[in-house]
Amino acid sequence: MFIGHFGVGFGAKVAASKVSLGSLFLAAQFADLLWPTFLLLGIEPARIDPGATRVTPLDFEYYPISHSLLAVLGWAVLFAAAYQALGRYRRGAFVLGLALFSH
Repeated sequence: MFIGHFGVGFGAKVAASKVSLGSLFLAAQFADLLWPTFLLLGIEPARIDPGATRVTPLDFEYYPISHSLLAVLGWAVLFAAAYQALGRYRRGAFVLGLALFSH
C-alpha cells in the first residue's frame, strides 16, 4: 500500500524537478498522515478486530475527512495553494496537488 504512494512521489519528481522529494512524498502520503491524528482526536473511528485483515487488526469504520474523494480534493487544493504561496512555483504546486489527490 505505502510503496505505491512513494512511487507516485518518485514519478512526480520528473514532472516538477524543483520540488524536493520529501515534499512529493509528503503530498502522496498526506491523507495517511492525517488519519492517525483524526483517529487520536476521536474524529474518525476505527475498532480493533483481530483477524479483520492479514496486515492489521484495525477495522477502519469511517474516515470521510481524511480519505473521502471530496475531502482529498480539498486537501489537495489547500496543499497546492500553501506550496504556491510559500514557494512561488506554480508547476510544483500543481504536481503536489495531483500527487495528494492520487491517494
